Amino acid sequence: MRGSREATTVRRWWGLVVWAPLPAHASFLSGDAMDTAADVMSWVVIIIGPVILISGFWMLHILPEKIAEKRHHPQLEAIKMLCLLSLFFGGLLWPLAWLWAYSKPTLYKMAYGHDRVPPPHGSEPAADDDSALAVRPGPAPEGLTPDEHGEPH
Repeated sequence: MRGSREATTVRRWWGLVVWAPLPAHASFLSGDAMDTAADVMSWVVIIIGPVILISGFWMLHILPEKIAEKRHHPQLEAIKMLCLLSLFFGGLLWPLAWLWAYSKPTLYKMAYGHDRVPPPHGSEPAADDDSALAVRPGPAPEGLTPDEHGEPH
């Protein structure tokens, strides 16, 4: 019986040793290296982080403008203004600008006969662009008068 009592006592002592507090090391850095790392992280959080967040916020808010520009939307200037106003109203108007950039202006088509603005002077339309906007007359056939091939006088 004596052997089991000694074993129990040894187990109790080992239990106390295991639960004894040990010195804690929170970082692999120490001294000046820890201070330098904290300084670098503070600069990143205070300077670089907000610059990245503000530029990302800006890029997100001009996205409807870029979409409308790519799609040759006839109300591009109004969409640009709505994107700018959305910045001042905390982004509440941004979903409207997004929907407007993807919409087809049916009343504009009824008034002007097409729902896209022709590309600016001197630039070629994109390959996926409707060629109905830009009428490119080919060479006039031989022997036809301007009235016969549709040219103005």
